[in-house]
Amino acid sequence: MKIFSINQINDLVKGELIGNTDQKITGPEEISKAQVQHITIIGSVKYLSSWKKSKACAAIVNANLDVEPGENRAIIKVKNADLAMAKILEAYQLQAPIFDVDIHPTAVIHETASIGNGCKIGANVYVGKDVILADEVILYPNVTILDETVIGRATTVWPGSVIRERCTIGSDCIFHNNVSIGADGFGYRPSDDGRGLVKIPQIGTVIIGNDVEIGANSCVDRGKFSATIIGDNCKIDNQVQIAHNCVLGRSCIMAGHSGLAGSVTLGDGVIIGGSASIKDHTTIHSGATIGAGSGVLNDIAAGKTVLGYPAQDSRETLKQWVMMRKLTKK
Repeated sequence: MKIFSINQINDLVKGELIGNTDQKITGPEEISKAQVQHITIIGSVKYLSSWKKSKACAAIVNANLDVEPGENRAIIKVKNADLAMAKILEAYQLQAPIFDVDIHPTAVIHETASIGNGCKIGANVYVGKDVILADEVILYPNVTILDETVIGRATTVWPGSVIRERCTIGSDCIFHNNVSIGADGFGYRPSDDGRGLVKIPQIGTVIIGNDVEIGANSCVDRGKFSATIIGDNCKIDNQVQIAHNCVLGRSCIMAGHSGLAGSVTLGDGVIIGGSASIKDHTTIHSGATIGAGSGVLNDIAAGKTVLGYPAQDSRETLKQWVMMRKLTKK
């Protein structure tokens, strides 16, 4: 168990310490569940009343909030409570699962594969022909890496994930459980006789940049032509679908259950809310935000926020919802 004093935590986040506590802090916890040994977070006005009832001995607080620490309690005021809490969570983070040996004897590694220094490969992993793993790649048990795939330095692939043939993965990426990279895109056309469907071959690949994180059970399909591309620093939640030939710019965020149909283009810094769906061959320009549950049928301008089904300017959608609510009350 890791234990810190309030002064050590303040040194870590470089905030303004108000009040004091001699309680040793064993970890962070949400404000309603915190016990006396915990530090919590107050990031908005709605949590101010909860602080008075909370048992936590300390709190990270946004600097614009008026909070009194109380007896044997302390608060640390910071510019951004969420970012400060991220540093605290990192300090308390437990060690990742341990590899008893660097390469487990049940792993199957093709003789042509290149394995970098410091790589760790778990039980029942398969590494195919001409695969290249850079230094310090971690493949947890039951991962499959198929032929001619290249994986950059210090990328981690958690159990059950499959990276298909000829994909290129950058450095410092994290793929959580059961991620699928490079499966065939969803391409079919009616047959000439109208009695069946013809599968369209998907001969492209997937290119993923550096520092990309993809959540459990998410899929990135290979391109029909050329490549599906995920830019540097994109963050993809669980159960997200990215179809063939999509292109994501830098630092895009996609929340759970959202999906891109084929050949969608996202600019830099696009945010897509949970369960939103994006029509094929549309472009969402840099800095745009798609509200949760929205359906995008047309291109979205840079910096615009849209909401609803079909998605339109969020302010207009909210006005319509208010009007409809009033109508139902008559």
